[in-house]
Amino acid sequence: MNAHIKLRGRRDLAGQIYRQIRASIVDGRLAPGERLPSTRTLASELDVSRKTTLDVFERLIGEGYLRSRTGDGTFVSEEMTRLAPTPPRERIVQATGAVWETLPEALPASRKDMPARFDFVGGVTDKRLFPFDKWRKCVSHALRIQARGNGSYHDPSGDQELRLAISRYLASNRAVVSNWQDVIVTNGAQQAIELLARAVIRPGDVIAVEDPGYPPARSVFTAAGARVIDVPVDKDGLRVDALPSKARMVYVTPSHQFPLGMPMTLERRLALLEWAHRRGALVIEDDYDGEYRFEGRPMESLKSLDNAGVVAYVGTFSKTIFPELRIGYMIPPSSLAATLRKAKQVSDWHSSTLMQTALGKFMLDGYFAKHLRHMHREYARRRATLLEYLQGDLSDFFTPLPSAAGIHLVAILADDTNEADVIARANQASVGLYGISRMFNSQPSRQGILFGYGGIGVDDMRSGLTQLGETLRATRR
Repeated sequence: MNAHIKLRGRRDLAGQIYRQIRASIVDGRLAPGERLPSTRTLASELDVSRKTTLDVFERLIGEGYLRSRTGDGTFVSEEMTRLAPTPPRERIVQATGAVWETLPEALPASRKDMPARFDFVGGVTDKRLFPFDKWRKCVSHALRIQARGNGSYHDPSGDQELRLAISRYLASNRAVVSNWQDVIVTNGAQQAIELLARAVIRPGDVIAVEDPGYPPARSVFTAAGARVIDVPVDKDGLRVDALPSKARMVYVTPSHQFPLGMPMTLERRLALLEWAHRRGALVIEDDYDGEYRFEGRPMESLKSLDNAGVVAYVGTFSKTIFPELRIGYMIPPSSLAATLRKAKQVSDWHSSTLMQTALGKFMLDGYFAKHLRHMHREYARRRATLLEYLQGDLSDFFTPLPSAAGIHLVAILADDTNEADVIARANQASVGLYGISRMFNSQPSRQGILFGYGGIGVDDMRSGLTQLGETLRATRR
């Protein structure tokens, strides 16, 4: 243990030490069996005589709080049960901003207390498919680089090699042309959105979001003091004609609308850019899983069409590697770059340099591109299997919405079924399902299920969907 003992003055030193060690044992801060420092070490640390610490230990041993083993040390008695601590003083409830009481919880994730055997949670990847052997080499390389460093803080915008790798990747895969200096590395896409909100939003500003849409983004804008306005989406994406004229910022997911899945058409994209240019508004393009496209030609990103500096492009590695990595990025308009670098520094100075260096090497050495190709093939299989069931064995209960990209599909429930009831019955059969109704805010909500297939293999998917079909049919009977 590290002894945290404070001596006030030089009177009754043995008594002060005794009372503090005894209180630590009584309160449970020192657990049964925990080893204490030697009397010689404790005396040296507290600048008292060894006789003082010997007297304290002998008294505590005599009272049963401690036990001593010759040649081994002094320990908290194993027989010491936790005693009732001194009644605490009345706790002060610290006040928080009222806005935090209005924000919803995060998106549902897999239940850790009772995990479903067949879990269709969205937004996760299958770590079993990740090349950890290659990743270990990259992390080892990063550790060697870090060992040679001087231990100083780094550029808030991120590691140069990683920013170069990201700019090259976006140029070849998303037609986003940029210099590496334009890239700002963040702790996931969520921080990128939060930094943009911090840099741009003033209390009371109108911010437009898709409805249904991504709840964590809405929460960011609300927490920043904005007046968030919901804008409906249809089969072509965000309805530009329904945007509020005073909107200072628009948040969209054009490649794969969250949660419904349709891409924004080229006509809508151009209309949105023209609208933003006329009003001097900022468009946040969240390209959260545009890497996976299974039908048709890739859609142009808004950033690739932007020649007026109105689009902040946001991306993440959470859907291509895994969420725990916590690395995302953004390419903002040049007019915001300096402010965003300051905002990043104020927030956390910079993201983990170890992970940035490892990821930069992982990308520049070609491992990332190879991994993406492998994941694309595997997710195409999973998507096809899911559609096979939704359009076949489960077609009486679900109607899948058209979606050509991403790692989830939304299926609308039949009129005679209830979302909450379907989820509850599925959970009883150890099938984890997640509804979409909570993602609607102002528009009339629809009853449906978001089937994530990023984290469940084909064999488990077949077993889970078969079990789901049997459960739902048994309910109807």
